[in-house]
Amino acid sequence: MADPTQGLVVRSTAGFVDVRIDGEVVQARMRGRLKNTPRTTDLCVIGDQVMVSRPDELSLVVVEVLPRASRFSRKQPGRGPRKEDVLVANLEQLMVTFCHGRPPLNRRLLDRFLLIAEHQRIQPVVVMNKSDLREPDDADWQKTYESVGYPVLAVSAATGAGMDELAGALLGKISAFVGPSGVGKSSLINRILPDLELKIASVSDHHGKGRHTTRVASLHSLPQGGFLADTPGIRELGTWALPIEHLDQCFPEFAVYRQQCAFRSCSHTHEPRCAVVDAVNAGDIDRERYESYVRLREEAGA
Repeated sequence: MADPTQGLVVRSTAGFVDVRIDGEVVQARMRGRLKNTPRTTDLCVIGDQVMVSRPDELSLVVVEVLPRASRFSRKQPGRGPRKEDVLVANLEQLMVTFCHGRPPLNRRLLDRFLLIAEHQRIQPVVVMNKSDLREPDDADWQKTYESVGYPVLAVSAATGAGMDELAGALLGKISAFVGPSGVGKSSLINRILPDLELKIASVSDHHGKGRHTTRVASLHSLPQGGFLADTPGIRELGTWALPIEHLDQCFPEFAVYRQQCAFRSCSHTHEPRCAVVDAVNAGDIDRERYESYVRLREEAGA
């Protein structure tokens, strides 16, 4: 390739990236000038669009990382100042995965995933695995989220139930399965892409949580079109670059009420004549969703 050619990063490790160009995956190294550029986030991750050149017959070099339309991030592990750890760039769809049975659904964590999707303008889809373990009263919370506008798919990696619908939702999009460990993300991906044979770990009997099995994030091509990201298990998420005054905009059910509040800068927590709080008390906004908003607002202001 005489001139730089654009490609999609499908794997990134130790200064090298695998780039998909015209259906072929090639390995390239990061240009030294890029690696030495001051930055506050990851230089290159799966989902990034990059420009690749060939300085000689034996090597390929990434000379530019194009701007990201969206990113899905967490806080870097460890002590001290916490920086942004970008897991996937340019996502179009976030498959927020939980399950029936064990580990039990954590609605606070679900709302945190949905908040990040809303902020990044990524379409979220709630995927509930282990539908064969579903209890009759599991439908109560589902109605709440569907009424807000979030699709909820009931699937089972064990039995294959709902997999056709799930495959249809992935068609032609760049998607990522995210969620706590132990809910069956790897099992679902194995159903969709059986040749990957991702490792699966059982749920811990002591803690009721699964062990992380994915170590390196990868972006896989889907036979019907589109790409699927497999990311490490996530226990802690960050709400990066989200001003606290915009937090209420990431809760779609607030939209019709927040314009009716007495104060333009209403936080929807303590002000008088708050239409959002009135809607919560009237049962028009789900109280647990509202409590998630209050908790997230407290964290953002900390």
